[in-house]
Amino acid sequence: MVIAADYPLLNIIWTMLVFFAWVIWFVILIQIFRDLFRREDASGWTKAAWFLFVILLPFLGVLIYIGINGRHMAERNMKDAQTMSEFAEYQRTGGTTAGGGGGGATKQIADAKSLLDSGAIDQAEFEKLKAQALAA
Repeated sequence: MVIAADYPLLNIIWTMLVFFAWVIWFVILIQIFRDLFRREDASGWTKAAWFLFVILLPFLGVLIYIGINGRHMAERNMKDAQTMSEFAEYQRTGGTTAGGGGGGATKQIADAKSLLDSGAIDQAEFEKLKAQALAA
């Protein structure tokens, strides 16, 4: 009883193509629902109508949604990517903004410690700077 002989190679390839097409289809649906629910320019009723349209007439609904909102989807994706990169930069710098001065409490205390170590300030001034940094 050879099982491989009962399922030819072309059927295996066809099954894989159908499987990957379903995976791609669900990724597209997730992207559309993600875009739909993060939209700020659409009311709740508009979102509900699009949701039902995409569920009830899947292929037509997805094609029409992408045709109408494709450019706006790309703009929202770029805006989100820019926000995420700015947030990553904010986290990487320890809470300081890219163009702003000052800095986070950790950076201010480290700067004060380096001044103390170099002898530019004494221990009392260091404690004062440390307290100011922690209070801010």
